[in-house]
Amino acid sequence: MSLATTYLGLKLPHPIIVGSGSLTDDVGTVRELEDAGAAAFVLRPLYEEQVTGEQMSAFFHSESHDDSFAEATSYAPDPPEPFGPDEYLDHLRKLKAAVAVPVVAALDGATPGGWTSYARMLEEAGADALELDLYHAASDATASAAEVEGRMLEIVREVKRGLRIPVAVKLSPLFTAFAHFARQLDAAGADGFTLFARFHRVDIDVQELEVLRTFPPSDSSDLSLRLRGLAALSGRVKASLAVSGGVHTALDVVKATMTGAHAIQIVSALVRNGPGYLRVLRAGVEAWMRENEWASLHDMRGNMSFDRIPDPATYERAHYRTMAR
Repeated sequence: MSLATTYLGLKLPHPIIVGSGSLTDDVGTVRELEDAGAAAFVLRPLYEEQVTGEQMSAFFHSESHDDSFAEATSYAPDPPEPFGPDEYLDHLRKLKAAVAVPVVAALDGATPGGWTSYARMLEEAGADALELDLYHAASDATASAAEVEGRMLEIVREVKRGLRIPVAVKLSPLFTAFAHFARQLDAAGADGFTLFARFHRVDIDVQELEVLRTFPPSDSSDLSLRLRGLAALSGRVKASLAVSGGVHTALDVVKATMTGAHAIQIVSALVRNGPGYLRVLRAGVEAWMRENEWASLHDMRGNMSFDRIPDPATYERAHYRTMAR
């Protein structure tokens, strides 16, 4: 029985990797997770605003104070020290030195230049791959869907031109023609897709007139949307596929694989159950495969995708009509 998979060209002994989140912030925790069997790690994203913010902070702290008074040559106020690009690169290097499995860096940028320059630094710091978070707030009423997607395509092309390591694109589900856009990204050079980004939840305090934002842990109910996204892309793009959000049980891993996933990113399940839960998931998948006579995940992958259906649109429409009654 084989759980082996290939994701972003990286050969992994099994598909379960630690996704982007707090678990990859601490080197000691990452070592524990590797010992428990994590096949790879994805770091939190570095935001373009952090890069530009540090650059602007350095400028203002040096330029605005250097000539403040005669003793300025010995006066250098210490800038604030948020988790910025230098710290991110240093953390990446430490993780690469601490573990033997692949480490995927992540970037969330707003402009083409903001993505490309730092992507190269992450590659030089040792990242085995890069995950681009293509997040768009959709609050600009003057930008059309075509313009937004065009900018994203250009970002992927620009980043790919400057890198040798593989590049995955983390998408949201909020695209009108999601599968078509994914195929455009595939043609632009994306080596993988991560489905999907999770959003914070918003509520309104009607007494205090405040917006309340929360980001609760995922659960298996979050998986449904991701299964549909995987099924829509499996067999239709060259890029490898990862699921992010909603995987909490061995059966969730099986479902994601059947709809096309090459890799399974988990965070909330490990936060809730600890590093040892990686062994529990892997053993559960193996037990299910043995009971149902599957020799490998490769044989199972994509057998429940839309690519196996002659006319997916008609199939979807028929089920929509049935469920709407």
